[in-house]
Amino acid sequence: MKELRAICDAYRKIDFTKQKAAIATVVRVIGSAYRSPGARMLITDDGRWVGSISGGCLEGDALRKARGVMNDKKAITVTYDTSEEENKTFAINLGCNGIIDVLLEPVDPEDKSNPIFLFETLLDLEEDAALATCFRGKDGMPGKKMLMKNKAVVFQDFNDNNIRRRVESDLSGLFETRTSRAETYYMEDGITEVFIELIQPPTSLIIFGGGFDARPLSQMAKNLGWSVTVTDECVAHIVPVFFPDADNLSLCQRQFVEHNFKITANTACVLMSHNYDYDRDVLKTLLKTEARYIGILGPRKRFDKMQKEFANQNILLSDNDWDRIHAPIGIDIGAEAPDEIAIAIIAEIMGKLTNREAGFLKYRKAPIHLRDTTSEQVLKEAKI
Repeated sequence: MKELRAICDAYRKIDFTKQKAAIATVVRVIGSAYRSPGARMLITDDGRWVGSISGGCLEGDALRKARGVMNDKKAITVTYDTSEEENKTFAINLGCNGIIDVLLEPVDPEDKSNPIFLFETLLDLEEDAALATCFRGKDGMPGKKMLMKNKAVVFQDFNDNNIRRRVESDLSGLFETRTSRAETYYMEDGITEVFIELIQPPTSLIIFGGGFDARPLSQMAKNLGWSVTVTDECVAHIVPVFFPDADNLSLCQRQFVEHNFKITANTACVLMSHNYDYDRDVLKTLLKTEARYIGILGPRKRFDKMQKEFANQNILLSDNDWDRIHAPIGIDIGAEAPDEIAIAIIAEIMGKLTNREAGFLKYRKAPIHLRDTTSEQVLKEAKI
């Protein structure tokens, strides 16, 4: 979401009386690539871009092809194939051993189908959304989109009703599968390929406790584009100069936490007030919310004490509670100083919200990035 926001901000600064622009989107990856499907960049005809679609190896070629898209005002999809060592079609050596499909779309402020108009509606999401983008099909289809929120279509410009119905069905299912992918639809008049993408709201972080060790955590989270709230019962801790990047500083008594903050499944909560009674009471409230991550700073015995007090009040932790409560907090990187502890906490939150274990990648057996296994299998069978 941070990248999408940067793209929209850059778009607003373009003087279209003097410049033209296009947007590039990675819509499918077969094999390995530096960026996953959904990566985007805004390109202007003066050779500048915001965002990225690779580690720097595709951007130059995409820029050259984007100029043609800007002039023709017609979306195209470019395939970069590095799966074969002898394939040097694009005169670039990616070293990724993958096939990357990139959709290039013109960006025209006078065109109602300008993709940026749709992206801007996604910046303040509070719930998941599903976006479909056609990248191959009969003339006029590439670039067509459908957006769904709360399982209801809020925008679509597909001009083929048969495709529209099938895409709508797959988009609706995306809220359950939560796996973005490229879909191929075999129709009587040809093949249509559509990138179906889950768009999630930005991560929201609530830090309970405004001590000095909360400051680097707030700063790092904002650098990632997260929404950051810092709250405390002590007015001396809620000082803007200590948290210049925080979205919200809140002086809030513990009994009003549930009332004052909107806590969703995309909210990470970190208890680091160094006040045992405060952390315990806030934790009791957080157990009633949908927060997928609850971290508690301090030694294990501190949380053990809380559990005993909860048990005496007939408050029993469910399996889901055990899964989302992290105490002690953070991944094990030997963190000692506040900045180091903040890194450990941020990494643990990211791992939790992306369903990853936060271990060393060198020991990971599965691919680093999400892969289009269906397309990979088709490619493998075609080569046999």
